[in-house]
Amino acid sequence: MKNQVQLITYIDRLGKGDIRTLERVLSGPLKGLFGGIHMLPFFTPFDGADAGFDPSNHAQVDPRLGDWQDIKRLSGQAELMVDLIVNHVSSESPQFQDVLAKGEQSEFNKLFLTMSSVFPNGATEQQICNIYRPRPNLPWSMIKLADGSTRLFWTTFTAQQIDIDVESEQGQQYLLNILKEFHQAGISTIRLDATGYAIKRPDTSCFMIPETFDFIAQLTEQARALNIEVLVEIHSYYQTQIEIAAKVDRVYDFALPPLVLHTLFNKDAAPLLQWFNVSPRNCITVLDTHDGIGVIDVGADNGRSGLLAPQQIDDLVEQIHRHSNGESRLATGAAASNLDLYQVNCSFYDALGKNDQLYLIARAIQFFAPGIPQVYYQGLLAGKNDMELLATTKVGRDINRRYFSEQDIEAHIQQPVVQKLFELIRIRNEAPEFNGLFSFESTANHEFVLSWQLNDSTISLAVDLNQSQAIIFTAKNAEPSHDIWKI
Repeated sequence: MKNQVQLITYIDRLGKGDIRTLERVLSGPLKGLFGGIHMLPFFTPFDGADAGFDPSNHAQVDPRLGDWQDIKRLSGQAELMVDLIVNHVSSESPQFQDVLAKGEQSEFNKLFLTMSSVFPNGATEQQICNIYRPRPNLPWSMIKLADGSTRLFWTTFTAQQIDIDVESEQGQQYLLNILKEFHQAGISTIRLDATGYAIKRPDTSCFMIPETFDFIAQLTEQARALNIEVLVEIHSYYQTQIEIAAKVDRVYDFALPPLVLHTLFNKDAAPLLQWFNVSPRNCITVLDTHDGIGVIDVGADNGRSGLLAPQQIDDLVEQIHRHSNGESRLATGAAASNLDLYQVNCSFYDALGKNDQLYLIARAIQFFAPGIPQVYYQGLLAGKNDMELLATTKVGRDINRRYFSEQDIEAHIQQPVVQKLFELIRIRNEAPEFNGLFSFESTANHEFVLSWQLNDSTISLAVDLNQSQAIIFTAKNAEPSHDIWKI
């Protein structure tokens, strides 16, 4: 994977078109900015109940967007990352529809997980309470078959997303077939979506249990055999991320967004620098994604301390709501469907009160943190909360999933904050020091310096939180330093 900034985007929301439209945007106003692109789900259908994360045909590009030849052509311009949706498939998929029609006589019967698959003798109240839930409902949905009978299918997220039995022969072949399709299309990295929920066992949380690590290792081995790198997407306790990082190619640094917000809100870098002492170096860094701003990643777990104290997390969430003038509150929790218990739905720009200075400092910290940075398309353009889309769909995460036409993109690029961000991206892409060693120093909680050194050359970011100022400078041997970026 290139050590350069990557873009996260939906094909249809950056340019409001298909793959060729996205290509035009990438070779036009965004030319030369990104070493890689994480293309959010473009499978059939790309606009389902969960914006593409509920494919009915995971091995097909939605014809409304293009085809695999379009994807392969794009892979010649930048490294491509795509999602392997490990845990589930759409209830509208041909396989599940066949199960509904034929029941146990269906050739796909073993592809899907039922309650009885995991609890053949039924589940006790305690066993049900043990199951970790990202949402407030039970993990099963009662679904009626054509013959009138009902079965409890495992539905971790929604009733439209039916969990796969990834340990069955059919489940393993299903995932392998998708991997092979990706390989032929020139995909260089897969993001394992929702993989932490894939393995279920009685008397466990059914989330990131020991068998899950074995499953991830097996899937990673299959991907590597096809020259595909693996990024594991898991929101969990920070020590779990460290454990996972030792076993896979890459993990997300999901602790970074809330820690950066805490740092800027409270002029307190201590928790952030504490994290840098132990954070994985083989990570992908983000501030914003297609989901909300996670807080579970900095929280406590079963008596183990988190990176932030419970009161600090509560204060952080309230500060986001306040800085967004209450917009994030309307998109988060019981007020919005598609509820996630561990995320605040808000654009990162709005979370910082649309303060250009703080937003650019946040991006500078991200780019100097260990790992390869990704920038979400809405954050790239300093996009504001889309309250109109939220009101239309009633889906909380849509507040940060704006549609930008090509004209919108051109207009947003003219903003000084976006121009300054583009400068920052180019520095991160071009400075060779980012291939060296990372270090940091701090003389006070409100002042710190992040540095990268390669041989006798160093590039550093100095941040003064009290003054809301940041400077990037380079130095070589004993020569005087040279400022190259300042806000």
